[in-house]
Amino acid sequence: MKIYKLGEEVLRKKCEPVKEVTDELRAIFDEMFETMIAADGVGLAAPQVGISQRFFVLISDDEVRRVFVNPQIIATSPELEDYEEGCLSLPGFNEKIRRPASVTVQALNEFGKPFTLKADGLLARIIQHENDHLDGIIYIDRGDPNFASDVTAKMAKRLERAAKKEAEKAKKMAKIAAKIAAQEAKKASKSTK
Repeated sequence: MKIYKLGEEVLRKKCEPVKEVTDELRAIFDEMFETMIAADGVGLAAPQVGISQRFFVLISDDEVRRVFVNPQIIATSPELEDYEEGCLSLPGFNEKIRRPASVTVQALNEFGKPFTLKADGLLARIIQHENDHLDGIIYIDRGDPNFASDVTAKMAKRLERAAKKEAEKAKKMAKIAAKIAAQEAKKASKSTK
């Protein structure tokens, strides 16, 4: 799956609730786990793979695969903790972000069954980070505004370079396809003579 990067519109949209947990959706969860693991991540939210729906997957330090569908954080601790966060949608950037040390979340699991989970430590951090994605919030929005604007500018340049590369690649492929088509047409005209 493609991981969308900061600057792509889908990351800033508020996601729609999931109406029903289906086999098709479970297949998407599996793909998201594969994508997240391949990218060395610990969490991945639907908008990060271009889907504007309210779900995310994660694997915390306890190595348990967890799926959260239509999650709602219903309680947070008054104690706050600083922790250096990163994001698969902003590769190469990290910043200390202050968040509640523990949370209680209600959601549906991968089978559509409701559950409530009280989490602290890294698990609480990942839940809050991924849940933010569902509201179009990225971790840099919760930190130093100067860092956020610097990262946003750098990511915009990266996106621009990537788009330019893609356009050049498409142009090359079109040239190659045209050359092949011309050769095929030449062969075809020789065989009809």
